Amino acid sequence: MTRSDTGNFTAANPIRVLVIDDSALIRKLLTEVFKEIPDISVVGTAKDPFDAREKIKALNPDVLTLDVEMPRMDGISFLQNLMRLRPMPVVMVSTLTEKGSEVTLRALALGATGFVPKPTVDVANALEKKIDQLVWEVRKAAAAGDDIRRSRVHLRSTLERTQPVASKDKKISGGPSSHIIAIGASTGGTEAIRDVLVGIKPGSPGIVITQHIPIGFSGSFARRMNDCTALHVVEAESGMQIRDGHAYIAPGDQHLKIVRDGPGFKCKLDDGPRVHLHKPSVDFMFNSVAEIVGAKAVGVILTGMGRDGALGLKRMRDAGAYTIGQDEHTCIVYGMPRAAMQEQAVQNQYPLEDIAAAVNARFSALPATGRAAY
Repeated sequence: MTRSDTGNFTAANPIRVLVIDDSALIRKLLTEVFKEIPDISVVGTAKDPFDAREKIKALNPDVLTLDVEMPRMDGISFLQNLMRLRPMPVVMVSTLTEKGSEVTLRALALGATGFVPKPTVDVANALEKKIDQLVWEVRKAAAAGDDIRRSRVHLRSTLERTQPVASKDKKISGGPSSHIIAIGASTGGTEAIRDVLVGIKPGSPGIVITQHIPIGFSGSFARRMNDCTALHVVEAESGMQIRDGHAYIAPGDQHLKIVRDGPGFKCKLDDGPRVHLHKPSVDFMFNSVAEIVGAKAVGVILTGMGRDGALGLKRMRDAGAYTIGQDEHTCIVYGMPRAAMQEQAVQNQYPLEDIAAAVNARFSALPATGRAAY
C-alpha cells in the first residue's frame, strides 16, 4: 500500500479504532491483536450500541469494528442510525457476516466498508490467523473516511421496499453480445446495482459487474439479483460467453476482465494483486472493456468509496464508450462517482432511478441482435 492509498496514518498518528462487541473476550482479543500494529490504536471498547454512542462522542474514532448480535440494539439497526446521523467507516466483525448472506448484503447496502468473520471455536487462535484481514479492512476503511464523512449517506426507500421477484422459471437464451454494459460500485452498491438491473430491459447487451464485496458473498449476491430482475444473473467464471440478457458479477476475490471471443466476448478471471486496495477492482474491469470493447460499450459508475473505477471509466470514454455516473444526492457515498467526474470520465450524471432508462435509451434504436450499427 502507498501513503496515498492509506492516508497519513503512522505509528505517531495511528488509526483510532473503537471496538463494539457484547463479548468481553472478543473486545479483549481485538484490542490485543491491534496492539501489535504500529499504525492502529484501539482508543476504546463498547459493549453495545448505546455504550458505543457515548464512546463515539467522547473518543472521536476513525473506524469502528461492529458486531451484529448485541443486546438492546442489534448491529444492523445501529449501523443504519449511525450512517444517517454521523457517517463514518465501519468494519463488521461477526459470526453472522460469515453465515448470513442477507445480513452481510444489508450491512453493505447501509454503508459498511468491509467484513471479517468472527470465529466461534478456538477464538484466540482463529483471530490471530485473521490478523492480516483485520488490519487490511481497518486500513481500507480509514482510507475511505473522508468520502464517508462528507457523504450525505442518502438511505433511499429502496432499502425498505421489496422488489417483485422474477420468475424462477425464466428462460433467457440471448445470443452472444456484440456490445457490453459495464457497472462498477462499492459502498452502498448492492442496492444501487439492484435498482439499475431491475430497470434494464431483458434483451439488453450483456452486463459485467464489479462490486467491492467480501470473499464468499458474491455468489449469494448474484442469486439475489437473479431472483429480483428479469435478467439472468450469475457469478462470473472464466470462459463464460457474455450473452444478451445476462449479467456477470465478479467473484469477491478475483478481478473480472473482458476478452475477445470471435465476434463476441467472454469473461476471464484474474488472481493478480489488488488495485486501489480492492480485488475485484472496477478499474481492472473497465480497463479491459476500454481495450477490448471500445465504442460498443456503456460504462456506469455507482456509489462507492475511493477512486477505483475513475481512470478506467476515463479510458472507456476516450475509447468511444458512453459513460454514466450516479449523482451525489442518491449515492450512499459519493466517492467513486466524484473521482470519475474529476477525471472528466463521465459524460452524463443521473439520479440512481434514471440510470437504467439512460442505458435502455442508448440501445433502444438497435435491433435485438447484430448491434454492429451502434
